[in-house]
Amino acid sequence: MTITHIARGTASARTATRGQTGQAGRPAQASRHPGPGWRHAFARGVWMLAGGDVIALTLAVVVAGATPAIAACYGLLALCAIATAGLYRPRIGGRAGDQAGRLAMAGAFPALGLLPWAGEHLTVRLAVIAAVLLIVMRMGVDASQRSARGRGLLTQQTLIIGTGAASRTVWRLLREHPELGHRPFGPLPDDLAGDARAVGELLVRFDVSQVLMCVPVRAVAGHAAVLRTCRDQGVRVSVLPQLPELGLAVPRACLDEVWGIPFVPLRPGPQAPGRRAATRLIDLTVGSVLLLAAAPLTLALMLAVWLDLRLPPLFRQVRVVGCGRLAKIAKLRTLRPGGDPDTTWAVTPGQATWFGRLLRGTHADELPQLASVVRGDMALVGPRPERPHFARQLSGSIAGYAARERVRGGLTGWAQVHGLTGDTSLEDRARFDNFYIEYWSVWLDLLILVRTGLGALSGALTAGGAR
Repeated sequence: MTITHIARGTASARTATRGQTGQAGRPAQASRHPGPGWRHAFARGVWMLAGGDVIALTLAVVVAGATPAIAACYGLLALCAIATAGLYRPRIGGRAGDQAGRLAMAGAFPALGLLPWAGEHLTVRLAVIAAVLLIVMRMGVDASQRSARGRGLLTQQTLIIGTGAASRTVWRLLREHPELGHRPFGPLPDDLAGDARAVGELLVRFDVSQVLMCVPVRAVAGHAAVLRTCRDQGVRVSVLPQLPELGLAVPRACLDEVWGIPFVPLRPGPQAPGRRAATRLIDLTVGSVLLLAAAPLTLALMLAVWLDLRLPPLFRQVRVVGCGRLAKIAKLRTLRPGGDPDTTWAVTPGQATWFGRLLRGTHADELPQLASVVRGDMALVGPRPERPHFARQLSGSIAGYAARERVRGGLTGWAQVHGLTGDTSLEDRARFDNFYIEYWSVWLDLLILVRTGLGALSGALTAGGAR
C-alpha cells in the first residue's frame, strides 16, 4: 500500500472530523517536517500556558508587595522551575487539576530561595499567593483550550501506528472527543506500520506532530526504527502499554490519556529545540569560561610539549563530530610520529613519553578542543568524536555505534566518566553513549562535567605517583 492510498483512505475520516469540529481538518502539505517548532507549540496551546503563568506570577508579586528586583528574580526562577518540572509538556487528555500539586511546588519553592533578601513574611505571602494564582489560571486556560479544541481550533494532526482492536478504538475515541485536540488518521496497515522510511514521509506529508503507537508486544522490535524516525523528526510519541499496569510506572500527572486509555509519552528526541538551545547555552557559557581560565595552563603545556618532543605542540585531525558533520579538532601532541594517525588504532611502545602519558591520563591534551566547543563544532558533553576511517568500520560492526552520531561529539561524555577510554569495550562505549543521548538532562551534563574534573585530578595524582 502506498502513501497515496493512505491519503485516500483518510479522506472519509477528515470529512467526518469536519462535521464535528467545523473545519476541514485537512493535513497541511510541507516540504520538510516542521517538528516541534513555534507554530506547532502554539497549536498545542503551550504559549497559552506560558502566558497564563506569566499573568499569574505578575499578579502574585503585585499582591504580595514585592520590590521590582525581587519580583524579577522570583518570576524568572518560577518560570524555570515550571519548565524544568515538565509542566509545559503538551499532554493528551490531562486536566490542570492533575498537576496542581506539582504546579504549586514549582511556584512556591523559588520564593523560598529568596528568603535571605525578601524576609520571612514576604516569602511566605509570595509563595502562597503564587501557588494559588498559578493553579486558578491553569484551570482557566485548560477550560479555554478544551472549548477551543471542541470548535476545531488548537488541534494537531495525529498518526496512529498499529493494527488491531486497540488502534481502532483509539481512532474512534479521538474522533468522538474533539476537545482532546487531535485529528487522527490511520491506523497504518501492516506493510507500512513497520517501514521507517514510509512513516517518515507520512510525517512530512501530513504535517504530523503526534504519534500514538498501538503495537502488539510481538511486533515491538520491528517498530524500533519507526520510533526513532518519529522522535528524530521532532514528533511527540506516546506508546500504549500492552499491560495497563505498566502505566503505573509513570506519575499520573505525566501520563497521556485518550478517554480512559493510558499512554506512556516518550522523551523528546535529541534534536528537540529546547534540548539544542540548552546544550548550546551551556557550551557557550561554561565553555567560554573554561577556555579563558585554562588559557595560561594551555600555553604552558604547549611550551612543555615543544620542549619534550621538539615538535609543533598542536596536533590537528579530522573527526566525525556528529549530525553528519566532519570537523578538524586540535589536541596537544602526546606521541612521537609512528604510522598513519588517521588509520592506526593502537599506540606502539615508546611513542609516548612520561609527559605525554601524563597529558593523556589527565585528558589535559584535549584542552585546545574548548575552542571547538565555543565555535560550535563540538559540545562539552557528548560521545567522543572518532576518526572517519574507524567510524565507518565500527558503524558496520558494533550495534548502536552509528546511533551515537545523532548528537554533536563532546569533549567528555558518559562513557568517559565510567572509564571507557583507550582499549576498553567498544560495545560498552556505544551503550553508555546512547544511554546519555536518550536520558539527557541539564543535570546529567553538569554531573558529567564535575566527574570529569575529579577524574582529571585523580589521573594527575596517579601519573605523578607513577613517575
